[in-house]
Amino acid sequence: MLPLFSRSRQRPTTDETTSADQDGAAEDTVGARPRRPDTGGWRQRYPALARTVAWTVTGLSAGLVFFALLMPSTLPRLTLETFLRIPVEAIFGAALLLLLPPLPRRVLAALGGAVLGALTILNILDIGFNEFLGRGFNVVLDWILLDDAQSYMKDSLGPTATTVASIGAVVLAVLLIVLMALAVVRLSNVMARNSAVATRGTLVLGTVWVVCAAFGVQSAGGQAFASRTTVARVKDRAERVGKTLEDERKFAKEAKIDAYGSTPGDQLLTGLRGKDVMFTFIESYGRAAIEDPLIAPGVGKVLDRQTERLNKAGFAAKSGWLTSATYGGSSWLGHSTFLSGLWIDNQNRYRTVTAGDHLSLTRAFKRTGAWRTVGIMPGVTKGWPEAKFYGLDNVYDSREMGYQGPKFSWSTMPDQYALSAFERLEHGKKHSKPLMSEIILTSSHQPWAPIPKTIPWNKVGDGSVYKPIEEAGKDPKDVFTDSTQVRTEYGRSVQYSVNSLIDYVLKYGNKNTVLVFLGDHQPLARVSGENASRDVPVAIVAHDKKVLDRISDWHWHDGLKPGPKTPVWKMSSFRDRFLHAYGPNGDAGASPSASPSGKPSEKPSGKPSGKPSDDPSKKPSKPSDSASKK
Repeated sequence: MLPLFSRSRQRPTTDETTSADQDGAAEDTVGARPRRPDTGGWRQRYPALARTVAWTVTGLSAGLVFFALLMPSTLPRLTLETFLRIPVEAIFGAALLLLLPPLPRRVLAALGGAVLGALTILNILDIGFNEFLGRGFNVVLDWILLDDAQSYMKDSLGPTATTVASIGAVVLAVLLIVLMALAVVRLSNVMARNSAVATRGTLVLGTVWVVCAAFGVQSAGGQAFASRTTVARVKDRAERVGKTLEDERKFAKEAKIDAYGSTPGDQLLTGLRGKDVMFTFIESYGRAAIEDPLIAPGVGKVLDRQTERLNKAGFAAKSGWLTSATYGGSSWLGHSTFLSGLWIDNQNRYRTVTAGDHLSLTRAFKRTGAWRTVGIMPGVTKGWPEAKFYGLDNVYDSREMGYQGPKFSWSTMPDQYALSAFERLEHGKKHSKPLMSEIILTSSHQPWAPIPKTIPWNKVGDGSVYKPIEEAGKDPKDVFTDSTQVRTEYGRSVQYSVNSLIDYVLKYGNKNTVLVFLGDHQPLARVSGENASRDVPVAIVAHDKKVLDRISDWHWHDGLKPGPKTPVWKMSSFRDRFLHAYGPNGDAGASPSASPSGKPSEKPSGKPSGKPSDDPSKKPSKPSDSASKK
């Protein structure tokens, strides 16, 4: 029994030592591993290094937690000044952890850290959504857009880079939650071991926070020194979830009210009978293209030149501004807002309206029985059930247009080819009825590289001619990361799209051609600028003078380029204005929904009388692109 208490015994005699050594040697001879001397671990061997590591880990933990608590939701505010503040959440958290016994303290610290990690991930998503779509991430509606973002990255960066990035994003998200939980647990343990110092520090910080909050102390940049960012953001998220759910219920009722829902077909669009009508959306064609100092000269020159060419060919044009329901992306929200007459600024609203029977502008043409209705959708790569809502007799998507050339980043084919296919598949054929077409042009989709070039129409063929053009183009990664070059290339892409469209009208149009074209939304903030408007240009081109006479009370600007003082309407007001202008009473005077100034009135008619109803009560909010939906 004596060896068990060797630490309390006196030093053994020589005989005892020899006996013990012999016993150890005997153990070694039967296969036991030699015993290593106990040196106390690396912390005992290197105490200075251990202290340094401990302080470093604690400091990094504190830095990570403070970064998460003060992290902004927009990229411009990601500055040093933002993090030189006192977060009230840290003070309350520290006070609570100091009051708890060990086990509850560790559990609460781990859970709190995990929640803080999840909030940090949402803040990162906020930054991305604000940068690309001009609004924060909606935790109810926007998860579907992450799949769209992955598709966009695949088209822009390639499948390998996208796979690596996707795996990296998932690993980073999990790692962030785990690290944040460990960081808070680490800090709670340090505070528990130094409770007196931690208590005094918490009281001091709390007092400073209260004083700063009471006197409104601010940094040089105008930020409150006493921060409650996380609390405010959690409250905001909760409110947005409630508003989203409530909006879904209200909009379902709103979509059932339709001023033209019961209007007979023989009373619709009587002013356009016999005309071939083209509704064309140009991707990301926004106000920035016409007014930005770097972009506007090139785009403006194209619009002026094409206006002059149209005039010489006997066409005329009038243009205005519409405020889009979306910004930076989610183009289908702009399309549906324009064509339905409803404000579609989120995915729930889009699903609701396209699943219902609200009259879209294109379906109004179908209801008359006087037009064949078709869609040219080069951005659609999968099934598109919404075609029924839009009232299209036939839809040609990217798989049905015969394109054998290369993709231009996200865009499946150049705009000139899409228009050439439209001519070959529909417009150039003889039909018993005139044609109403919805055409989506995609060459001006971000990242705006490489950009196609205009070629002779008889050289377009099956699109294989574009391969050397695509290979000679710029790398999208080089363009998209350069703040100046991305604006320049965006402008060039819009020029290409406008040139392709107007060149088509001049080559294949006739006296019965009517073209309505517009942008679906502004480009992202890196191009259009911070706090840019949601305005997009819209124009109507016609050979028949009577077509434009019917919108004389709109007070639009002559030509393809709207002026700075041209009226700005909500995009959702266009359907009713258009149906009234080209209805039986459209040539009898000003539209009831338009004041003499051309601005929307404040009272919707709400009656199924064939007169327009414009509901401006839905003010544009900060806006919220799937290859299968565009």
